[in-house]
Amino acid sequence: MSSNGNPSAQVKLPIYLDNHATTPLDPRVLEAMLPFLTSKFGNAASNSHAFGWEAAAAVETARRQIATAIGASPQEIVFTSGATESDNLAIIGVADAYRERGDHIITAVTEHKAILDSCRHLEKRGCRITYLHVSQDGLIDLDELKAAFSGRTILVSIMAANNETGVIQPIEEIGSLCRERGVLFHSDAVQALGKLPLDVRHANLDLASLTAHKLYGPKGCGALYVRNDPAVRLEPMIHGGGHEHGMRSGTLNVPGIVGFGKACEIAQKDMPEESCRTAGLRNRLRDRLLAALDQVVINGSMEHRLPGNLNMSFLNVEGETLLTGLHDVALSSGSACSSGKTHASHVLKGLGLSDEAAGSAIRFGIGRFNAEAEIDYVAERVIDLVKNLREVSV
Repeated sequence: MSSNGNPSAQVKLPIYLDNHATTPLDPRVLEAMLPFLTSKFGNAASNSHAFGWEAAAAVETARRQIATAIGASPQEIVFTSGATESDNLAIIGVADAYRERGDHIITAVTEHKAILDSCRHLEKRGCRITYLHVSQDGLIDLDELKAAFSGRTILVSIMAANNETGVIQPIEEIGSLCRERGVLFHSDAVQALGKLPLDVRHANLDLASLTAHKLYGPKGCGALYVRNDPAVRLEPMIHGGGHEHGMRSGTLNVPGIVGFGKACEIAQKDMPEESCRTAGLRNRLRDRLLAALDQVVINGSMEHRLPGNLNMSFLNVEGETLLTGLHDVALSSGSACSSGKTHASHVLKGLGLSDEAAGSAIRFGIGRFNAEAEIDYVAERVIDLVKNLREVSV
């Protein structure tokens, strides 16, 4: 807050605090992409001239950068249009490829809609899906997972970090349980990539969905990690020229892929310092809100949480009303893919929240380009607005 009484004097408005929905493009990423949007415009599949060779070489560089970020081999990275396609390819691709072995998939009630809707699609085709519950802290129960396995289980899909609550699941323990039973393990690792150390070998992951735009890369470019030792079989969903080892046909988005690779390289280098900084800003915001307001609840585990995430319910205040009042701050009351809908978040309901508590929740997503002055401004705005709204409703 500024000393002259104008709270916005130190910050540029509007303030962006919705970094779980998408992130701004890092200028370093844009710089890497620009040549491939202009002079280096070749098709990576054109192997008879220098334009194609140059594009293909850039794609392979990015493949290595992304693989390095997750402890994989470059040939295990399959490029897609984004995380939703990667999730669909993983879930449905495995179900189709392993139908003779089994028809049972295990996931959790708090997964992203791309997972849940893919599973519901498979249920209509006769697959059996087990939806694990989560505790109040947002974590699955490993004993419930153990009990859910059957001789027909072919896949477990549990996200590394939740897009709404930021809760980090114990993927290494889950991976061990799956490997012991010969069951494939997939994780939607979109929110974790670039923010947490992620090693697909150590976690015994067979498949992992990734996307560029959650770590300061471009939209419309994603990847699916597909283990090749032992090899995971997938039935492709898109057929055409046999690109990406036949798993995903289509002309590659070369500028997007270059940007994705660069974003991973930057994130890997800066992760220790950046995670510490964003966690510090998150804790600053949390402490200020808790000190000034009562009837505030933090949703999900604080111990197992993404460094830039804070999901809080402000009881006796409508979340949508709070968002409307905070017109100079970009926030979310749920996942971006479900925005515009007024029903309570399925993730928060999965944690056991009442409709009232879920409906009063706000997700703060703090990122690379947020400053301390912005956090202080948002804290004061939220405190003032919550107090005013509660007074009006009395």
